[in-house]
Amino acid sequence: MKITLRFRSVLLVLCALFSHLVLAAQKPKATAKGDTLAFVGTYTTKTSSKGIYAFRYDSATGKLTSLSVAAETVDPSFLAIHPSGKFLYAVNETGNFQGQASGAISAYAIDRSTAKLTLLNQVASGGADPCYVSLDKTGKYVLVANYTGGSAAVFPILDDGKLGSRTAFVQHTGHGVNLERQEGPHLHWTGTSPDNRFVLMTDLGLDEVGIYRFDSTKGTLGIKDSLHAMVTDGAGPRHIAFHPNGKIFYLLNEMQGTVDVYAYKAREEKRPTTQVLQEISTLPADYAGAKQNTTAEIVVHPSGRFLYASNRGHDSIAVFAIDSATGKLTSKGYVPTGGKEPRHFAIDPTGKYLLAENQLSDSIVTFGIDPASGQLTVTGDSVSVPSPVDLVFLPAD
Repeated sequence: MKITLRFRSVLLVLCALFSHLVLAAQKPKATAKGDTLAFVGTYTTKTSSKGIYAFRYDSATGKLTSLSVAAETVDPSFLAIHPSGKFLYAVNETGNFQGQASGAISAYAIDRSTAKLTLLNQVASGGADPCYVSLDKTGKYVLVANYTGGSAAVFPILDDGKLGSRTAFVQHTGHGVNLERQEGPHLHWTGTSPDNRFVLMTDLGLDEVGIYRFDSTKGTLGIKDSLHAMVTDGAGPRHIAFHPNGKIFYLLNEMQGTVDVYAYKAREEKRPTTQVLQEISTLPADYAGAKQNTTAEIVVHPSGRFLYASNRGHDSIAVFAIDSATGKLTSKGYVPTGGKEPRHFAIDPTGKYLLAENQLSDSIVTFGIDPASGQLTVTGDSVSVPSPVDLVFLPAD
């Protein structure tokens, strides 16, 4: 009898251990060394989103695998990852932060093994509804564009990844010709020039690109040295993408649905010069809904041979070939994104895949990129995520 009871006890322990192992095997695996991660910023207001979502990314197939909510936070629309891979910065696109008429920027530490984000600190962005965040080329400063606030600011990154007190602030004033959309300044994008000597700012409300001298040792902006490249009235400039050669940049106009091609010439100890070379539509000539369409994102392929821009309304990615000698564009067609409102899309680090975030369809759809033609083909892979706005990759270390 004693032997039987002892045997039954051992058997129960073994069964319990086996059940534990089975349950553990069924849980999502933690990330491993060599994994590429993707983080997705979302809108949480009036949606089911919790904040920033993490995915494992297979660069061989373009497939995303959902991991978890990386961080719960309010309206973390746009994201930027530090060159070290240790930190992530997100705007909180709100109009009230700690009683101020301002949004916020959140700094996070990245845990590669779990894909979790740990909040380091938050700072006021300096204006309402910050809608874009980027880093300078040294990785020492964060730049933010405040849409409703009509302003931009620069913040230093401290050794521990936290954000320090801002080192520069620019407030735009005035309005554009469309008093419904351009009743005041609306900064939509800010980033540094390829040589890191200037900061460019697109102002949808003023139809201009502001270019400011940037001191990367102090994080300051030379406002008196600013150059304003004017854009077609009512165009509504949104985002900029530089060509890898640094001599051309492409300006996406949200309201007009066009891409402006600019020649950009940096000069030692002087302001750069810009010249408009071309204006081209992101839509088919016979599209009846052009007035309701707004553009959103623009990206140059790493090869420098192709350019892509997203249409909201037409719900497509416009594909362009880039002339290697002039930088000018030739339309190569339009590819449906498989959802509504492609607010953003990203090309993966290999240049093989394009991932489109359909904000109003709660989906991210993967497309293969033909290396010869730049054309896009649906791979059949897509994932669900509530109100996706921006996707950034953290390549394998």
